[in-house]
Amino acid sequence: MSAWLPTAPCTPRACVEASAGLRARAVPRAVLRLTGVFLLLLAGIALSPLGARIPASPIRRWCRWIVRAAGVRVRVTGAAVPTGGLLLVANHISWLDIPLIAAVRPARMLAKTEVRRWPVAGPLAARGALFIDRDRLRALPDTVALIARALREGAAVAAFPEGSTWCGRAQGTYRRAVFQAALDAGVPVQPVRIRYRLTGGTTTTAPAFVGDDTLLASLWRVATARGLVAEVEVRDAISPGTHPDRRALACAAQRQETAAPAWTHTLLVA
Repeated sequence: MSAWLPTAPCTPRACVEASAGLRARAVPRAVLRLTGVFLLLLAGIALSPLGARIPASPIRRWCRWIVRAAGVRVRVTGAAVPTGGLLLVANHISWLDIPLIAAVRPARMLAKTEVRRWPVAGPLAARGALFIDRDRLRALPDTVALIARALREGAAVAAFPEGSTWCGRAQGTYRRAVFQAALDAGVPVQPVRIRYRLTGGTTTTAPAFVGDDTLLASLWRVATARGLVAEVEVRDAISPGTHPDRRALACAAQRQETAAPAWTHTLLVA
């Protein structure tokens, strides 16, 4: 177990709801959905050399299309997202969280080095992600400095400070290191809460990607599910200078992320 990225106790067998018995028509629908996701990712790889020349709006739409192609409706509510350097932090449940965060604001993701080896998505992540080696704690200060430099340059950086995926019914404690980068760069921190529900409103763990789950198994579970809705709640940004150290800032961000929202304004329904 890494001191930086601990392992959550959630496992596919204990926590994740399997899809109800598959009907014959569910299989071709799932294959069609996964084909759509694959084609959108290939399009992203083809266009990624253009980098910063692509406006934020098309990137947000592309990220929403990926989630919709997987058969998941998207509902985004909450506060406005500022421009300039910004640390976006969210709870972590699924691989779907990554395009969902980017649909709020395109950002450089802080990712584990293993993501580089993911099929299709790995080469895309390598174009702009900031990677952290979970097995080299000594490299952490350099990673924090790298994040701070990106923030000072006006980029948005997205991180999942729990350090591991959880099933959605349980949640980990925010790790503090990434918040040091926000303090060093003097930028706001914007908490985001992600939840997955069924059309009727019931919380579901079907999209969770936890424990020894494989990416292929998780992709198939999402593609064969019916009525999945991703809810993304954007909380008010925490202004720089309002907390004295990274511990206080991490605690404040997690309290804000888990608190009941005081607003209902819908930014997007897709």
